[in-house]
Amino acid sequence: MTQDPLTLYKLIVLYMLNRVDFPLTKAQVGDFILEREYTNFLTLQQAIAELIDAGMVTAKSTRNRTHLAITEEGRATLSYFQNRINDSIKEEIDAFFSENEIEMRNEVSILADYYKSVSGEYEAQLVAKEKDVTVLGITLSVPDEETAAAICANWQRKNQDIYQYLIRQLF
Repeated sequence: MTQDPLTLYKLIVLYMLNRVDFPLTKAQVGDFILEREYTNFLTLQQAIAELIDAGMVTAKSTRNRTHLAITEEGRATLSYFQNRINDSIKEEIDAFFSENEIEMRNEVSILADYYKSVSGEYEAQLVAKEKDVTVLGITLSVPDEETAAAICANWQRKNQDIYQYLIRQLF
């Protein structure tokens, strides 16, 4: 019995999201699928959009990142149809996560965003999470958008040093 390729791509996305206990970004999912040339960018975006529309995946966007997480409905669907994913594809996914899981977890655990506040200043919100629990949250009010953007960029690079500094100073 042959299956629609789009269905296979959806199952691969569900399998990937079910494989980890943290959300993945669209870019992380895309890196795996597009690097192996399973499909093209537009078809992958269609598969993800249909999963979101069907309630099997949730999407939360912040600035230029969209975080994807599997829902209970997505898990149930995957449990019924997981056997339609070739074992070699599952092995590739498992190997991909074995090699990259720590880096991927760090990438989605460190969040930074900024917005213009009612006072006219910009607020940079910096968050470090561990398994959906906020370990550290900082909001800095700054006079302009460029400074807020720079703070967010630096948070992505220097969050561990800042966290360790705060712990040393406060404990």
